[in-house]
Amino acid sequence: MSTQDPEVDASVYPDVDPDVDPGENADLAGAVGEPDSVLEPEAVLEPEASVAGHDTGDEPGEQDDGAEHDDAEDDSEQDDSEQDDSAAVAPARRAGLAAQLEREGDVAADYLEGLLDIADLDGDIDMDVEGDRALVSIVGGDLGMLVGRDGQVLDALQELTRLAVLRETGVRSRLMLDVDGYRARRREELTDRGRAAAEEARRTRAPVRLAPMSAFERKVVHDAVAAAGLTSESEGEEPNRFVVVLPA
Repeated sequence: MSTQDPEVDASVYPDVDPDVDPGENADLAGAVGEPDSVLEPEAVLEPEASVAGHDTGDEPGEQDDGAEHDDAEDDSEQDDSEQDDSAAVAPARRAGLAAQLEREGDVAADYLEGLLDIADLDGDIDMDVEGDRALVSIVGGDLGMLVGRDGQVLDALQELTRLAVLRETGVRSRLMLDVDGYRARRREELTDRGRAAAEEARRTRAPVRLAPMSAFERKVVHDAVAAAGLTSESEGEEPNRFVVVLPA
């Protein structure tokens, strides 16, 4: 597989002259350093895209049969090499993601244990992974104050935990925090509400507007409506953003 010198992004390194030799640009880019931005976990773990093809610039019919045969073999070998690289990258990427999510869970658990000690609350920390995000739960004891009205305290606590993970790892986290099974119960309630709204929209052939919800709750409703065969959209501004279920 051929490699090319990477181009320097002018938006990140404005002092770099694109006409200067790539080696000099690389030295200058290294001296400037990386921009102070936080990358999404997916962006951190995403492997570099493989080269889709190679443009020789030759017009059809200019090569003889022998040259075309050699090129075909070279292309075949290149394709096989790229497939081998992809096969090797996939397990490495999964392993890297698992390690990252485990690290996020550990940091979140330490942070939450400190908060429980400060608040003099009893609770155990459970950690799990669902898809591409870490799940952290506080269970046991009287934890209602950590949920609050309509889960508002829980949402705030989740954001604080994500910030703690960001500060410790440098990576913006998408971890989900639950307290005493509140989100699991709420998910079931919202799924039933989404199905009922879809049935109403189908029966009346009119849009159905639901009460304002958090981003997590709206996502659950959208999924339930889609499973019922209809579409939905969010309208309004936070914290009063709500779901509208559209008729077929």
